[in-house]
Amino acid sequence: MLKALTCQLDEDLSPLVRFLRSRGVVHRVVEEGGMQVVWVVDEAAAQIVRAAYAQGPQALADSPAPQRPSSQAAQFWRRAHRLIPVTLAVLALTALVALLTGLGGDARGIVMFTFTPLEDSGYLAAQPDMAQWWRLITPIFLHFGVMHLAFNALWYWELGRRIEMRSGGLWLLGLTLLIGVLSNTAQWLWSGSSLFGGLSGVLYGLLGYCWVYQKLAPNVFFDLPRGVVIMMLAWLVLCMTGLITLLGFGAIANAAHVSGFVAGCAIGAVAGTLQRLR
Repeated sequence: MLKALTCQLDEDLSPLVRFLRSRGVVHRVVEEGGMQVVWVVDEAAAQIVRAAYAQGPQALADSPAPQRPSSQAAQFWRRAHRLIPVTLAVLALTALVALLTGLGGDARGIVMFTFTPLEDSGYLAAQPDMAQWWRLITPIFLHFGVMHLAFNALWYWELGRRIEMRSGGLWLLGLTLLIGVLSNTAQWLWSGSSLFGGLSGVLYGLLGYCWVYQKLAPNVFFDLPRGVVIMMLAWLVLCMTGLITLLGFGAIANAAHVSGFVAGCAIGAVAGTLQRLR
């Protein structure tokens, strides 16, 4: 994201905002350091903002509105694909694995993605097979039930797109893979050769990353509502008590959650410190 415009707090930017919305220019107006700041996604959009602002509010109000595209939904998805391809790719792959495994109901599909392979005895192997290295990451795509999938997918959409729009797709992909491997390995070390899966270890890692980074180098993308952070941490503690399992919601991969969160906080601390030094 780029800072396209900075102006006084008492200046009315509503004509400019209406103009940008009518033209489909992705933007966000925030208060930073006692000023209004307009953020956009690229330099082309920044040039549109500056040119429109230079025309003045009356000229913007008199500007004719463009014809609406025939399919706003198609336009949105084209724009989203361009801005957050990694976020969408991870969600699409997660949905595909959910179909292949019948949302955790098809044993033959599940064993394709478990941390350790299936032995001839019909049990999961005690040790990972490094020849099948992809199993270090594939458990993050396993989900057991619609609610499990929906909850994790929505949170990955919320956190993943923030990171991708701020730092790029390769950075988000690296975080997802690194935190996924660490959280999966931690869960295997804790619980042994057992069935586990889900994006939640990665989600807690992304949450910790955004939270600590924002403390050190505040920015508009990682500014999560305080209630969201409190709720997620409260859920983490509640799961660790064992109450959720006792209520019949299934086993919780607490080791994956905690290790993912710690790893995300550590990475966020390093990245946030480096950004602050700049």
